[in-house]
Amino acid sequence: MQRRPAIILNFGSQYVQLIARRIRELGIYSEILPFNTKAEEILKRDPYCVILSGGPASVYEPSAPLPDEDIYHLGIPLLGICYGLQAMVYQLGGVVERAVKQEYGRAKLTVIKDDPLFYGLPKEFDVWMSHADKVVSLPEGFEVLASSENSPNAVIKKGKLYGIQFHPEVAHTTYGREIFHNFLYRVCNAQKNWEVGDLVEEKLQEIRDTVKEGKVICALSGGVDSTVAAVLTHRAIGDRLECIFVDHGLLRKGEVQEVESYFRSLSLPFRKVNASELFLSRLKGVEDPEEKRKIVGRTFIEVFEKEAERSGAEYLLQGTLYPDVVESAGIPGAKVIKTHHNVGGLPEKLGLKLLEPLKELFKDEVRQIGKKLGIPDELLQRHPFPGPGLSIRILGEVKEEDLEILREADYIFIEELKRWGLYNKVWQAFAVLLPIKSVGVMGDVRTYERVVALRAVDSSDGMTADWSRLPYDFLDHVMRRIINEVKGINRVVYDISSKPPATIEWE
Repeated sequence: MQRRPAIILNFGSQYVQLIARRIRELGIYSEILPFNTKAEEILKRDPYCVILSGGPASVYEPSAPLPDEDIYHLGIPLLGICYGLQAMVYQLGGVVERAVKQEYGRAKLTVIKDDPLFYGLPKEFDVWMSHADKVVSLPEGFEVLASSENSPNAVIKKGKLYGIQFHPEVAHTTYGREIFHNFLYRVCNAQKNWEVGDLVEEKLQEIRDTVKEGKVICALSGGVDSTVAAVLTHRAIGDRLECIFVDHGLLRKGEVQEVESYFRSLSLPFRKVNASELFLSRLKGVEDPEEKRKIVGRTFIEVFEKEAERSGAEYLLQGTLYPDVVESAGIPGAKVIKTHHNVGGLPEKLGLKLLEPLKELFKDEVRQIGKKLGIPDELLQRHPFPGPGLSIRILGEVKEEDLEILREADYIFIEELKRWGLYNKVWQAFAVLLPIKSVGVMGDVRTYERVVALRAVDSSDGMTADWSRLPYDFLDHVMRRIINEVKGINRVVYDISSKPPATIEWE
């Protein structure tokens, strides 16, 4: 089915796929193309619009990525976001300079002039800024539609060319969805042409076309991502798929039995491999979080290559999502935030071809696909769990005695979230064992024991997140259970950091 797309040119923003996701949520098909795609190639796709993403560069640098200038003369609507705004201004004759007062985080936007872009919106609202440069003077013919305290040219326009300094794609911008809606339906006159159901059929065909008559092994972890990838691929190629569940010794309490039960209920071709001694021996003495992630990634691949040799499989199926790719700098121009074991942790020469049907999607979209595939809600609502497991929730070296402490504390936290009806109200929750001790008093005796941090966040996609406002009574109850029941812990703290500036995981 041929659809008119919204074209997004990628300048290396951490949020470029988030733009595509927001557009898909509004019922419009979107495509991400390299920043230097020629104007005639864009025009061949008959797009509703072109969107220029943000990016980490400065437009006045000699090596700055800049688009084909002909895109400004195609006669179709164009929206430049943050760096995209600055690229447009710079190329059309305006001036962009380093800002004396840089803008990061929330800012108040004031609408100066009515425009279809702001239809139905108040004159002032919060937006999310993330820029060190500012537009000093506009190209000829542009007018200012809105401003903020540090960005007098926060929203500009000339004909069908729009530029906005803030990020409407992130949840922190109050009316970001409405701005995209107005741009697509009031400025571009787009017609709905996209829904998740379309994606399921396309992914099934994509898997069949890629694998043909080959065999696939799946790195099945028990999480939402790998489960959906496995069910999707099984539906596409049947028993030419074999799912491998690796017990790497870094799982949560009771997880091996729980996950195995889930897989059996889904009737997936399934095999369990116990490699805990191998993983833990490789991690011995390692403290650096990036090195831990890479060791886990390399060891996973060794295990899967052996399994592939046994079964004759040519492909390795992974439940890689877009946040994994972008945080591992898997898109041109993006910076490494942390290396995900299934992306940056892979060896340069891999003996298997990768099959990653979900790598351009976000968690909530994957859950929607899982629902279409008939996967039970109990599985789809499981919180994300990192591939390196508890190794990145123990800060510093991974020791077996610390794994036991963390498993018990984490189990109590999750058990109580479910008991209080809070588990499905937060995006992700877990405990972290800190590499510090603190003084306490228990039974009139001085103690000097470990600290556990509890982390719970609210998010829709994992790219941005805010800390969950869990009830004080609940936190008090969990703290008392952990200190009373987990030997070696005498202090519990609650993490109230958002993403950004923090990440969801501590390592």
